[in-house]
Order: sequence, then C-alpha cells, then structure tokens
Amino acid sequence: MPLVVAAAMIVGGCGVYTLNPKGKSSFKTIAIEPFENKTAQFGFTDRLTEIVTDAFIKDGNLKVVPEENADAILIGTLVTYSRVPLRFGLNDQVAEYKVRLEFDIEVRNAKDQSDILKDRFLQEASYDAATETEDDGQQRAAQKLVDAILNRTTKSW
Repeated sequence: MPLVVAAAMIVGGCGVYTLNPKGKSSFKTIAIEPFENKTAQFGFTDRLTEIVTDAFIKDGNLKVVPEENADAILIGTLVTYSRVPLRFGLNDQVAEYKVRLEFDIEVRNAKDQSDILKDRFLQEASYDAATETEDDGQQRAAQKLVDAILNRTTKSW
C-alpha cells in the first residue's frame, strides 16, 4: 500500500509547474500561512507552521516572505490526527505508539491563485511509550511532512 501511495504522489506531482529553481519555475519566494487544524489536537499546528517555515529558510531554494511579496503561497490543514498502540509489552501494556497525521497541502500561485500543488499527505511516526512522549512522535511525523513538502516544491524529480 505505501508503494501505491508513493507512486500516486510521484505521478500526480509531475505536472506543468515545478518550484524547482533549476527547472521551469519562475518562483523565487513563498509565503507560508499558519496551518489550519480540523482536529481536536490543539497547539500542534502552530508548532508545525514554525517547523515548515524553518525548513524552507534552511533549505534556501525559496525565500520565505510575507504573502503580499510572495510568488507562491503554501497552505496546510491538519485533517486527521490519531495515536494508536503499535506494540504491546509485558502485561499487555503499550510499549510503542504510532502517531498518524493527514494533511491537505496546497501551493498556490500568488498572482492568479491557481493551484500549483494540491495533495493529501499522510505521515506516521512511532515513539517508545516508556522513554518518549507523544510530542516525540509528532515531531518525527512533522519532519517527514516537511521532507515531503520540500521534495515536492523545491527538489528536482
């Protein structure tokens, strides 16, 4: 199943537009709107907005600017959040959890509001129940999302 999802993302992402500075793109700047949250998991999307913004700044291929100065706008929405037991230890106590996050990610052309990228991203990460917290799992899943967004917007195919 993950192979099918990965293949669909690759095929679905190979359109006319690319934000790759080595490709056809004329996009040099991006605005990142605060991530919207459609779940009961409060506070996580604020951190996620910061993580994504920091990753774009560190990557350096697109300059992060205010929306009024941007060539492209990144819009993200956390649509589902779940934490489920992944592995049980002695006495049927949870030894490891999995955090599962689904996001709608959209990148729009700031000039004409046309869609450059519009896709749903599913990211999962696990954490050890004895030595880590749910925040650790969230952080790992967020990093996977950041990597996926950067690969789809700034890296070559």
